[in-house]
Amino acid sequence: MQDMMTWNNCFSPKRYGVDDSPKGIRTEFERDWDRIIFSSPFRRLQNKTQVFPLPKEVFVHNRLTHSLEVSSVGRSLGKIVGERLCELELDEDAKQFYQNDLKNVIAAACLAHDMGNPAFGHSGEEAISKYFKERDTKKPEDLEFKGLFTPGEWRDLITFEGNANALRIITMNQRSRFPGGFRLTYSTIGSIIKYPCESLGSEGSKGSKHRKKYGYFKIDEEVFLDVANELKMIRENVESRVVYKRHPFVYLVEAADDICYNIIDFEDAHRLGLLPFEVVKNMFIDIIVKDPETKMDDLKFKMSILEEDNNETIAYLRSKAINVLTKECAEKFWEDKDKILSGNYNTALMDDLPEFRSTLKKIEDASIKSIYNARGVVELEIAGFRIMSGLVKDFVTSALVSKDRRDKEQQKIMELLPNQFRFDETSSPYIKVMHILDFISGMTDLFALKLYRKLRGIEI
Repeated sequence: MQDMMTWNNCFSPKRYGVDDSPKGIRTEFERDWDRIIFSSPFRRLQNKTQVFPLPKEVFVHNRLTHSLEVSSVGRSLGKIVGERLCELELDEDAKQFYQNDLKNVIAAACLAHDMGNPAFGHSGEEAISKYFKERDTKKPEDLEFKGLFTPGEWRDLITFEGNANALRIITMNQRSRFPGGFRLTYSTIGSIIKYPCESLGSEGSKGSKHRKKYGYFKIDEEVFLDVANELKMIRENVESRVVYKRHPFVYLVEAADDICYNIIDFEDAHRLGLLPFEVVKNMFIDIIVKDPETKMDDLKFKMSILEEDNNETIAYLRSKAINVLTKECAEKFWEDKDKILSGNYNTALMDDLPEFRSTLKKIEDASIKSIYNARGVVELEIAGFRIMSGLVKDFVTSALVSKDRRDKEQQKIMELLPNQFRFDETSSPYIKVMHILDFISGMTDLFALKLYRKLRGIEI
């Protein structure tokens, strides 16, 4: 019988894929942060759209700068919460961890949280699944195609999930690479599993936040179960599905992400002229004044110094708003720590701040109206659909034809597959497809666009 999760045993310095890790001047958890930030998948985030297309005139956030900022907020959350948890009755190892290491775990997990997201924003996820969704019909040829996959495998393909892909990227064994992927600690890996269930486990789960999406592909089930077991995660009794409660640290990573994209998308919208200065300024001030520690005279004085530079004024207010929300989310975590540990906290920390709810709802509504439906964003999403779904069709179609029956074009397409993504020709159709999706989901916006144009003869 598995031990019950406690604050003493819900973390682990052990590394996935490594039996023994040599000691150095850095802690195991500091090394996680370094391994992620020096990795190729992390660097590629610099050319992956966050929300806005990357304009030449105005610098806005891409997934790289977003991840760095989320990591900064996550470190602060981990530090505040870690110090509070030290007030509990803990063993010495746990006290040392929460005092010194939780902040590094959360910071590292925040760096990695978006690494599974494909090019062209969130529409890239749907675009990857488009090819499979279009074949989810009652036509004889489509029924035969669908029959190549188990129900769980098919669910993975028609609902491609960036969160599950992040787990895959940091743990998968690639050809000519060390086993264990990034070889991160189990603590950091567990902290990014926002939806700890299989894709079939997310079906019919309305109202269950931890099952809104899914956290691993069927191909990575053994990896997920290993992490869940090491961190004493709590399994739910959901028919024959694999479903677990969230790990407590996930709430801190989620809060850091929520704080940043709510506030910083708003700042970017001001820089691009999508939202007027007064609207953004007043929204941020509405958040700041709710902090009892805010000194309004000091705030007004500093704003007066910056009054001739609207961008700098918004940047200053953005930093103050993030600071307030960080403190509030940390306090909410502490208040509900027992529910969080037991897996019975069914919301996000940012959604559970009553005094901020009205302002955050106004920011959300304004974002939907003026940001996420802005012409440039919509054009990017449409382009992303065409490009990503087109690449999936080209490569998957070629991969699923047996090697001896591929025509010349299909052979050439397969030759474009980098070595680390190549598969054994005797593998199952699902494994072949997952290798293709590993390649396509890792592309940057620019690489995907250029390859799409070349394959269609638009560019030579």
